[in-house]
Amino acid sequence: MAGKGNFGKSFVLLLVIIILVLGGLIWFDFLGIINVKSTFAPVYKLMGKNPQTSVTSTQSKPLSANIDEDRLNKQKEAIDIRIEELNQRENNLEILEKQNQQIAAELSEREKNQEEREKTFNLTLKKYDDKEVNIEQIANNLNGMTPAAAVGILLAMDDQVVIDVLRKVEQLAAENGRSSMGSYWLSLMPSDRAAEIQRKMLSKPETLD
Repeated sequence: MAGKGNFGKSFVLLLVIIILVLGGLIWFDFLGIINVKSTFAPVYKLMGKNPQTSVTSTQSKPLSANIDEDRLNKQKEAIDIRIEELNQRENNLEILEKQNQQIAAELSEREKNQEEREKTFNLTLKKYDDKEVNIEQIANNLNGMTPAAAVGILLAMDDQVVIDVLRKVEQLAAENGRSSMGSYWLSLMPSDRAAEIQRKMLSKPETLD
């Protein structure tokens, strides 16, 4: 009797183990971990259920696959937005660079014009200084000559040079406290030339030319 009892217990335990193993396989198959549908197809039919085929199983994606796909889509969208921002920033930098180049060109042109103006002014000033030195030298030389010789030299000059020399002679005479020879020289010139020079002296102020 004891042997029969032990055999019955062992059989029951073995049956329970088989049921648990089958149940575990079916559960793992349901979770998609393993695929034993074809093996247990007769069992599904006895239970009145149709086993899920490979075709139907592929029709619904696992939850993890959907999550990964959503993550990839979001990453792609973020990358696209970043690329668009970089392109916009590059365009802005190109516009800014062109503006800076234009400003630099304008500043360079202004600097060039300023240098040209300064150069022209310096040349004009030097020309004026040189002319002043020459006029003063001529005036001193004429003052040391006889009136007739001085008038002969003045008649060979242009009217403006004659005017500048006469004014310098008057200036030097005033500085040295003596009478100017300018009026006397004019009286020795032909009347028409003397009149023209006096007219210009009255109507035209001193210039740099």
